[in-house]
Amino acid sequence: MSTAILTGPPVAGSSLEADLRSLGFDVRVADDTDDATAVGAHLAATAPGERLALIDPRFVGHTHALRLALKDPRFAAGALPGVLGLTPGARAALEPRLAGDPDEAARALEAAGVEVHRPELGVLVADVPESETQRREREQAVAAVDGEQVRLRSAVKSRDGFFTTFCISPYSRYLARWCARRGLTPNQVTTASLVTALIAAACAATGERWGFVAAGVLLIASFVLDATDGQLARYDLQYSTLGAWLDATFDRAKEYSYYAGLALGASRGGGSDDGVWALALGAMLLMTARHTVDFSFNEASHDDSANSSPTAVLSQRLDSAGWTVWVRRMIVLPIGERWALIAVLTAATTPRVTFVVLLIAGAFAACYTTAGRLLRSVRRRARTDRAAEGVRALTDSGPLAELAARVLRPVALPSLGVPALALLGGAVILATAWAAPLGSYWPVVAAAAYALCSGVALARPLKAPLDWLLPPIFRIAEYGTILVLAARSQADGALPAAFGLVAALAYHHYDTVYRIRGNTGAPPHWLVRAVAGHEGRTLVVAVVAALWLGGGHPEGFIFALTALAVVIAVLVLAESIRFWVSSQAPAVHDETGEPA
Repeated sequence: MSTAILTGPPVAGSSLEADLRSLGFDVRVADDTDDATAVGAHLAATAPGERLALIDPRFVGHTHALRLALKDPRFAAGALPGVLGLTPGARAALEPRLAGDPDEAARALEAAGVEVHRPELGVLVADVPESETQRREREQAVAAVDGEQVRLRSAVKSRDGFFTTFCISPYSRYLARWCARRGLTPNQVTTASLVTALIAAACAATGERWGFVAAGVLLIASFVLDATDGQLARYDLQYSTLGAWLDATFDRAKEYSYYAGLALGASRGGGSDDGVWALALGAMLLMTARHTVDFSFNEASHDDSANSSPTAVLSQRLDSAGWTVWVRRMIVLPIGERWALIAVLTAATTPRVTFVVLLIAGAFAACYTTAGRLLRSVRRRARTDRAAEGVRALTDSGPLAELAARVLRPVALPSLGVPALALLGGAVILATAWAAPLGSYWPVVAAAAYALCSGVALARPLKAPLDWLLPPIFRIAEYGTILVLAARSQADGALPAAFGLVAALAYHHYDTVYRIRGNTGAPPHWLVRAVAGHEGRTLVVAVVAALWLGGGHPEGFIFALTALAVVIAVLVLAESIRFWVSSQAPAVHDETGEPA
């Protein structure tokens, strides 16, 4: 329940009371004998757990302006001229003697350390006119601007990909409004998007042409719903921590489930060939590594106020030319372009062609974005402790790397030595897994050397310009080792088992990203230790391959990969769910439009 208290009798002909009731507020009006006393009496009559609004009765403005200040659950308090909205938590800091003046009360809250959100209104009107002439002018200004159209436009991200902006959002925003008027929540739409994508994956898994066509259509429908859930959250201000978690994780679940469906369809349509599974796993590796580059670079740049590198200056110049903005957004293959590409290729070609084209386009996008970030890092100053800790958490390093870091801490490395050493360790394990005799213990030795290199790289704070490269290097090394050993085993079921293992690991790594982006820190240390860290898991997979593939028992290798995937998935999901439904979970919502 929410209560709005007008600090005096409303102006004749004003729609303020009706506007507040349309927003779900129970409206109470203080008499004009003594504003503070009358408002205080109404305050005392409201339950402590209610959301509260204090409104100057002279207020003139759009209903959506009131909504932005009074209904956004992400903020403890919101204010406009003559308007103050308070959550139950912020009410405790409100001084009753100031309740008769919303503006003075808002300033007092800010002085007391309460963050008061003052929304950007753009063309919307929100004012407290002092005279009747000013009032008429403000009412005319309200009538001149269609607040509903502003609300619809603001439901769309200000920065998004070309396909989403021009092919989805022009009608998905109206679908979002339709959902809002029928009481649907963003979480329900998110779940519908996931279900639609899973049905698409099931259609692709049939291996039939009709299934591939249906899968492509359903994948686009899933993406429309995926755009709608965020637009519904912005349109109706239905933000929640659970919604943030679902939106952040379901995108990956949908995409990787669809990869699995395509691989199953290829196996059914073309016999027992597991080659498409290798392509599917390669696509998952590439996309996760590419996102890790983005996340790690952004985390390393967390405290940088500006970047004066020539690359940054050139980027700003290109952004001033409209067409270059869209070309650059398409080049990086954001989620809209990526899903459109996958859907069209699924319907028109084969799973193998779909994955090959996706890998080529994804590799080009990865090279483009990584090169840009490398060039932007050349003139970066030393990172702060906060940024260095964030990058270190993204490495997902376990007990073996920590032990090596403690033992070898005195080893001095140049500024480029850290990423170079990590790259060397990753190259050694990947090359050995690829070239060593199948079932030999050479990959085990290489995995031990990789763990050693990882530890040395972590022996000092990650503050150098290119230290942010460690997380993507470690992702490629770990996922790539699993892929190579499973592909070389040539055992039916090895690659699907490896796909499941990498999917569980990818969830863990994305979960880590969204916790850090919410300023709540990395997953608990016990969880990182329990799942052994990237270097420990790489060593375990190498040992498993040596034990079972060398003895001619590939079924043991498959069982070990499957068991490892199940154990990691159970541990990671249990802790993730516990965290994201708890009170300390952040309301993380991606409003930047960065590719997902």
